[in-house]
Amino acid sequence: MAKSLVYADNAATTKMSKAAIDAMLPYLDNTYFNPSSLYSAGQTAKEALEGARADIAKCLNADEREIYFTSCGSESDNQAIRSAAANGAVKGKKHIISTAFEHHAVLHTLNKLKQEGFEVTLLDVHENGIVTPEQVQAAIRPDTALVTIMYANNEIGTVQPIREIGEVCRKAGVVFHTDAVQAVGHIPVDVKADNVDMLSISAHKFHGPKGVGVLYCRRGVPLRSFIEGGAQERGKRAGTENVASICAMAAALKEACAHLEENAANLCAMRDRLIENLTKIEHSRLNGDRDRRLPGTVNMCFEGIEGESLLLMLDAKGICASSGSACTSGSLDPSHVLLSIGLPHEVAHGSLRLSLSEYNTEEDVDRIIEAVPPIVEYLRSISPVWEDLVKGIKPHLI
Repeated sequence: MAKSLVYADNAATTKMSKAAIDAMLPYLDNTYFNPSSLYSAGQTAKEALEGARADIAKCLNADEREIYFTSCGSESDNQAIRSAAANGAVKGKKHIISTAFEHHAVLHTLNKLKQEGFEVTLLDVHENGIVTPEQVQAAIRPDTALVTIMYANNEIGTVQPIREIGEVCRKAGVVFHTDAVQAVGHIPVDVKADNVDMLSISAHKFHGPKGVGVLYCRRGVPLRSFIEGGAQERGKRAGTENVASICAMAAALKEACAHLEENAANLCAMRDRLIENLTKIEHSRLNGDRDRRLPGTVNMCFEGIEGESLLLMLDAKGICASSGSACTSGSLDPSHVLLSIGLPHEVAHGSLRLSLSEYNTEEDVDRIIEAVPPIVEYLRSISPVWEDLVKGIKPHLI
């Protein structure tokens, strides 16, 4: 009998939860109405929409008037960054601080702003994948309009000291945005305690549907309209709201937050077992801080092999994994995240990202631990790079 699929790529997307599906279905069937309509049926959809907004706000410790619905985390990132940049430019502030290992939704937006005359400082990331508040403090200038630093990295899983960075920004009077796409629903996030002004979320990272997200924008921080048209989302995001997906997102987030500690404990145990066993492979390394990381994320490099070959051979064994961000899976270049923490190209090419969810089991972990070492051994046996390393023609880098 064929073995079941082991899905270990939850940082790319997650399976929709039953709670999310159940919350979604009524608004695809009987209650399909436009929430902007004045008749009572439309207002039923409106009530569901606002109920979902209130639920999401509660999960983040936000005011429901600070929650704006978007199509995804990338859109939320774009709107947040462009809003802060435009607001800063009005005051003559055209300097933005970020990091070298942000998601491309942030980095590409910053590149566009550079073309429009903004100056961008990308902070170096330490080998452990952590940016310090002291780095941010040292980089802030009188003309700094925005600091944007991700809450948790999407490839190596390291969690940043967001609360302390936010405090630095708050004291300096600088708007602080965080891409929290990988964090929300997995670790505690409190926008007030974290001193966050704007925060981005994507539903499909915590068992909600694809194609829907949230931008939190603190009251008092001006938000610019990114999509022009109707007056939806208090005039800040035109387009008929996706009520079904929004309700599913709220249900998924409520469920995730209700079981946050329990899920994290189980995931950390499975994560740590993966790390313990995979780091036994000769000339391998764990990427990112050993402890300050998301509960379910492991990122490894194995010297002398290509990550793509490893993924294909794992796939043949029914194991779904990745070598980095799914948003750049078509690229043959090594991960910019791994390069940012100081890995040489030769090592970064041999990366493996395993990201677990509460749907994974100990048996899944057993299969990964059983599968990876012999695949690495085989790939090294046919690798001229590994042969040079073994013969001492080239020095080992791990």
